[in-house]
Amino acid sequence: MSREVVASEKAPKAIGPYSQAIKAGGFVFCSGQIPFNPDTGELVLGSIADQTRQVLTNIKSVLEVAGTTMEKVVKATVFLKDMDDFGEMNSEYSRWFSEEPPARAAVQVARLPKDVGIEIEVIALV
Repeated sequence: MSREVVASEKAPKAIGPYSQAIKAGGFVFCSGQIPFNPDTGELVLGSIADQTRQVLTNIKSVLEVAGTTMEKVVKATVFLKDMDDFGEMNSEYSRWFSEEPPARAAVQVARLPKDVGIEIEVIALV
C-alpha cells in the first residue's frame, strides 16, 4: 500500500512531527486543524461559529490538494474546549455537511493547542 504526504499552502503548516494529511488506501487522513488563518498568520478567536468556519476552511484546503472534497468526508472528530459551545458549533458545521453528513464524534477536552475553542480532524474518500 502506498502512502503520500499531503500539504496545502492554504492551510496552516504542521508545527511538529506530523503531516497536514496522509493519503493511503483510498482515504485521506487529515490531522486536526485549529482556527488559524494562514493568510493573516493569526488565530481566529471570535465566536465558536467563526472558529469552526476557519477550521473547516482549512480542512477543505487540505482535501482539495489531496484530490477530494468535503462531500467525501466519511468521519469527523470534533474536539471542543467547552461542550456548551456544541450548539453553535453544530449550527456552523451543518452548513458544511448539510446532505448525507459524515459519521462524527464530538468530545470536550481539557485543553487544545494555542488555547483555541475547537479542533477538528477528518477522514475522507479519495
